[in-house]
Amino acid sequence: MHPPALIPGLYGLRRRVVYVTLYELIAIVAATIGLMWLSDQGAGHSGVVAVLASAIAVLWNLLFNTLFERWEARQTVRGRSLRRRMAHAIGFEGGLALILIPVFAWWFNVSLWQALVMDFWMVVFFLVYTFCFNWVFDRIFGLPASACAGPMPQA
Repeated sequence: MHPPALIPGLYGLRRRVVYVTLYELIAIVAATIGLMWLSDQGAGHSGVVAVLASAIAVLWNLLFNTLFERWEARQTVRGRSLRRRMAHAIGFEGGLALILIPVFAWWFNVSLWQALVMDFWMVVFFLVYTFCFNWVFDRIFGLPASACAGPMPQA
């Protein structure tokens, strides 16, 4: 049994918009700081690529989560176990890394290897961040309909 949501009733597209907005606002600040440290560039230079990465991540997030929730809705076991949450975080961040490594290499004018190392540290941070954010988000807003037992609520 899952604890009740602090703010229940957030489903469908509205849930996705709230999720993506909160996630990316926090992510832009964290990525700017991380990229400043990893690249020895200032906040302006690192912030621009953090916003670009965020825009890419939003599109990837919408696609990935739509596909993940379709898959999840077909599973006989409901809820979000530790294993399912880990698969979600790894799948999302792994796909995003494949997109962002060439972007980092181009923007910071570094080799793909250097961009991979930069992205590695960003992925380490974002794996933890994604896991924690999802757990807190689900505690506040409840699980999505795809993870709940019973009929799917209408948006």
